[in-house]
Amino acid sequence: MANHRRAVQPQPGPQPIRRLVRALVAGLCICSLLPVPAGAQGAIDAPPVTVTAVALQRAARPCLDAFIAHDLPHQTAVAGHVVRMFDANGAGVAAGDLDNDGDLDLLLGNQDGDDTLLWNEGALAFRAEPFSAGKTRDVKLVDLDADGWLDAVLTRHTGGLNYFRNLGNGAFQRMTLPGVSFPAYTLDFADLDQDGDLDLVTATYDAGLLTDRGNEYLVNSSPRGVYYYTNDNGRMRATPLARTAQGLAILFPDLNADGRQDIVVGNDFLDPDYIWLRTDDGWAPAEPFAATTHSTMSLDQGDVDNDGRFEIFAADMKPYPGEVTADWMPLMADMMEGVTRASVLTDRQIMANVLQVAVAPGEYLNLAPDWGVDGAGWAWSSKFGDLDADGWLDLYAVNGMIEERLLGHIPNHELIEENQVFRNIDGWRFQTMPRWELDSERSGRGMVMADLDDDGDLDIVVNNLRGVAQLFENRLCTGDHLLVDLRWPGSLNHNAIGAQVRLVSDRGEFLRDVRVGSGYLSGDPPRLHFGFPEDARLERLEIRWPDGANSSAPVRTHNQQLTITRVDGE
Repeated sequence: MANHRRAVQPQPGPQPIRRLVRALVAGLCICSLLPVPAGAQGAIDAPPVTVTAVALQRAARPCLDAFIAHDLPHQTAVAGHVVRMFDANGAGVAAGDLDNDGDLDLLLGNQDGDDTLLWNEGALAFRAEPFSAGKTRDVKLVDLDADGWLDAVLTRHTGGLNYFRNLGNGAFQRMTLPGVSFPAYTLDFADLDQDGDLDLVTATYDAGLLTDRGNEYLVNSSPRGVYYYTNDNGRMRATPLARTAQGLAILFPDLNADGRQDIVVGNDFLDPDYIWLRTDDGWAPAEPFAATTHSTMSLDQGDVDNDGRFEIFAADMKPYPGEVTADWMPLMADMMEGVTRASVLTDRQIMANVLQVAVAPGEYLNLAPDWGVDGAGWAWSSKFGDLDADGWLDLYAVNGMIEERLLGHIPNHELIEENQVFRNIDGWRFQTMPRWELDSERSGRGMVMADLDDDGDLDIVVNNLRGVAQLFENRLCTGDHLLVDLRWPGSLNHNAIGAQVRLVSDRGEFLRDVRVGSGYLSGDPPRLHFGFPEDARLERLEIRWPDGANSSAPVRTHNQQLTITRVDGE
């Protein structure tokens, strides 16, 4: 019952002296945690780059020290009025410039109706059109054919993977992804073998497959689990990494600081998360974390202390500070039924969020309680972003749960919670910020952060389960911004997925990475956002490309959108 007590009784964080001691321990190892230089994996000349700059549209709007909520023309539908098992999981959302007009568009998945494509027409006006239908789960936007147009890849509740090629004229052509035939619940893309094209990792959610397909699915030994697909001239070659999975999230961090992306698959229930390190011979299982979440709902990484190394956040189920926990008690008792005392004492899984902080290559400590983010409710998509542009990454978690069996003891079978936003206080701890007015109670699932009105700051889009989707317009009006798009026209990885970009200034260095997705079932735009104080003096951008090459570009002016294009030699 130890996990049960931790889940329903949030504990106060440690005293500042304890945080200082842990920070000093981590600091002793920081020299070994920096990214491996390109020369360590073979000599790669520093490629030159060209830089195109466009001024951001800094509208003269009143500063409200808060976000403004706008309803979007999309609602995730659930057949009937009762939300049954795994329909409760909802659907994802992705942001990306689908028409190459400079604005970021939106694609929202649906449970029992049409997905919705929202074309961004500027000034937070969107033109909606139906996209596809079929109980969508994951939503990703990625340029698979390297033609300069973002394509769409969706998963369905029964494990189907749908690929829609962007034709560049506002239309999409439904196609097969050669070599991909196994079911998937969540997926992500990156150049994991560093050969210049995008590889794929998928994971099934076996509990959902059993519910949707029945016992015959398991009896027939249908393929499921985690698959790594290497891209072989446009055809995916599958390698099974695990034969079962309860995968809800995938992340590609560099866990051992060798300059290569590794694989983390977050599993629901008692199934431990899967972790594989990239080696010269393929993939090797690993356990770098002293503690992990019990039921991993979401994964993201970000440099929360600006030390040049990414921390990893995994979201789970634990009441947030101040939440009334009476509705949780029967639920948690039911979830802990059948868990033996021995397993509770020996299992590394805990029913709480974790913040993995590296203390040596391949070795991490969970500092979520120290930072004040071990409880955020029944958290789904949870992501880092510098929302107030002070140079420190904040954290936003959407939450809530609706399900007839687990929550039959409360009205409408719904655990109503407020989404939680945590402001990063100078890289030492997080503080809840209710005055930012991001505390929606619509049971959020997929969520993405992106600048949707071209003013530089991060807005937020949430695909809710009960209630229409929401766009939270950022009106904090603090700090300055820099947006960065990478282009690698000489490769099959046009948007340089997997690149790391560091902004160097007199107020510190800020690290970001280009990725296809993070959080829960959600797709991130390849456009990077940097926030920093208004009086910061910018110096340069340092780019580590996916193949290990390094480039540098000077930057002096605030509030710009930069397109940095790699120029490879003939």
